[in-house]
Amino acid sequence: MNESKKSRLAGFHNLTVSERIAELEGRGYLSAENARLLASGRQVLSVATADKMIENVVGVFGLPLAVAPNFIVNNREYIVPLVVEEPSIVAALGSAAVLARRSGGFSVNCDESLLAGQIHVLGVSDVDAAIAALIAAKEELLTSANAVHPRLLKRGGGARDIEARPLTLDDGTPLIALHVLVDTCDAMGANLVNTICEAIAPMVIEICGGEVALRILSNLVDRSLVVASVRYPASVLATSGMGGEEVRDRIVRANAIAMADSHRAATHNKGVMNGIDAVAIATGNDWRALEAGAHAYAARLGRYSALTRWSVSAAGDLEGELAIPLKVGIVGGTLASNEAARLGLALCGVQSAKELAQVMAAVGLAQNFSALRALLTSGIQEGHMRMHARSVANSAGARPDQLGEVIDRMLASGEVKAWKAAEILAEMTPVVASGDTASATAAGKLILFGEHAVVYGRHALALPIPDAVKASVAATDGQSELIVPEWGLRIGVDRNSSDGAVAALNLILGKMSVADSGFAVTVSSRLPRGMGLGSSAAIAVAIIRALAKHQQIELTDNDVNDIAFECEKLAHGTPSGIDNTVCCYGKPVLFRKSDSLGFKEVQTELRLPIVVGFSRAAGSTLEQVAGVRRRREKNRQRYDAIFDQIDGLSIDGAHALANRQYGELGMMMNVCHGLLNALQVSTPDLENMVDIARRAGAIGAKLTGAGGGGSIVALCPGVEKPVRAALHAAGYSTLQMEPGE
Repeated sequence: MNESKKSRLAGFHNLTVSERIAELEGRGYLSAENARLLASGRQVLSVATADKMIENVVGVFGLPLAVAPNFIVNNREYIVPLVVEEPSIVAALGSAAVLARRSGGFSVNCDESLLAGQIHVLGVSDVDAAIAALIAAKEELLTSANAVHPRLLKRGGGARDIEARPLTLDDGTPLIALHVLVDTCDAMGANLVNTICEAIAPMVIEICGGEVALRILSNLVDRSLVVASVRYPASVLATSGMGGEEVRDRIVRANAIAMADSHRAATHNKGVMNGIDAVAIATGNDWRALEAGAHAYAARLGRYSALTRWSVSAAGDLEGELAIPLKVGIVGGTLASNEAARLGLALCGVQSAKELAQVMAAVGLAQNFSALRALLTSGIQEGHMRMHARSVANSAGARPDQLGEVIDRMLASGEVKAWKAAEILAEMTPVVASGDTASATAAGKLILFGEHAVVYGRHALALPIPDAVKASVAATDGQSELIVPEWGLRIGVDRNSSDGAVAALNLILGKMSVADSGFAVTVSSRLPRGMGLGSSAAIAVAIIRALAKHQQIELTDNDVNDIAFECEKLAHGTPSGIDNTVCCYGKPVLFRKSDSLGFKEVQTELRLPIVVGFSRAAGSTLEQVAGVRRRREKNRQRYDAIFDQIDGLSIDGAHALANRQYGELGMMMNVCHGLLNALQVSTPDLENMVDIARRAGAIGAKLTGAGGGGSIVALCPGVEKPVRAALHAAGYSTLQMEPGE
């Protein structure tokens, strides 16, 4: 066994991401350079690189990169890289590998690794004679095939054999299937073999006549068969409610069912591929080819059945075997340009494609074992829910020493939700108040007209969302904390932090000259993040007021507004000031940042017949404002003309609002939405919501806020319920306009 590295990592899942990276580096699985790469997050494929790999690129799509420790394959220790989003797979693999260590791990054989290129020939008068002629010309064909890639031959690979067999189509047409068997060394070899097929096809026709119908590789790589085996003593299989022998026998019986029932076999084999595909993606291999080959092999006998065999040994142990065709690569393809795939290969530490295939087969067998064991004991869903609960608890800020209890209590309650995790954490670490608790509220903001134009000195018309946020401040005996249960947020306050909400809280403390002697700041918000409703400004205003009340500091509304504006600069870069103004003063306003006060109050009823709907994606004010600025710099005259039109709508809209001229107001909202679309800040999701609202009876509907996601506002006199119902039916949620509504 390789003693230089140990893959057994107990408690690895309880570490932070940075601690896991450090652990892998310390054990030699990560170089210092790769550790830095992982820590920086720069291993993600860039859009520029992706654009060179395939056509019509518009972005990149992220998936989690994890590792499964504990593997021993052919007496060597492995940390296995996995790219997968399905909960429980990583934990299941680590558990299966731990149990397998007790009997030496996994044994894997791969006697040959050849990829078949196929040339199908039609129109041959005498198929048997033609096949004989092709076999007789084998050496000549191999020589021609190897001349196509002489460097492959020098590396020890190349065309190894020629096979030919007769076929008959359903309509009775005879044809020949000729196979060129190629050793592609450490490349998967699809392009190599396809080139060989195309190059020697004319020679094949010269030998046997007829015409070429197809010339391409086969993904049924049954000449690259990998066989993995493992043994589990019955004693390690026991659970709290079931003995090891019973678990063993249930697994054997489940495998027998998958052998007999194709419907069960499909799910059974999907479990195998859950592991293999995750390794394939992490190492830059074609998981689609592996899937095609595996499922074709599973149906090779005329009926689709299980790829694994589980049985009981003479000693009473559970023995498993997986036979699966796997042709993978560690060079070529997109590996040269995909930094993430190179990192995955480095983590795995394999030295050849054959070795990688052996690791994959061991992972496939391990995943099948874990899936069967869970299915036949506690149930497959329990593990999934536990992993989901872990993710929720982590997001809520649970420390490693708190995770277990938070997970258990969430599962027991049946509420695996962010708010529940935050509630449990609050109960586990209760606030020890050394003084009274002080609370305060702030409004949210809803822009009717003026988005983006307000940044360039034009007017904006905005409404408050009353009492949208409440903040409470209490002195504690411990570290200061910021808690937002609705967002699943609970974080300790580091006075040196320059990140996010903590930085804003530190700024508030500094501006108010308050020493951080320990505060618990709890915020309750009806405003989702990133929906364009002023959540960051509202939270800042509520905290400032609550802290001032707690510390008995007298602040005017202007003082509160000034501090909140500084917080907005942290959140959005160059804000107009409208968010903090509306959230602070809680009045309908016609706002222009060049005015002396910044706004004029608009006299109107606060409770307007409007519906606010949330899109499926959050928007970033910082990104959208920057995007509009870049586009304006390229065509300032046209963009300023749009801003002027929006300015006029804001001014006229204030008059219509004050006089309850809803028909006029709705028409102007529709026009404003068109102008915002021209600024390229709308999205297909927002357009769909606007259309749904209008078709349900809204007389005006538009995006509200910076765009790029976020929210819409619809004016719905007399039809608020139908509009809200139509949005809900389409899968969108809406804002509760009144507390407790």
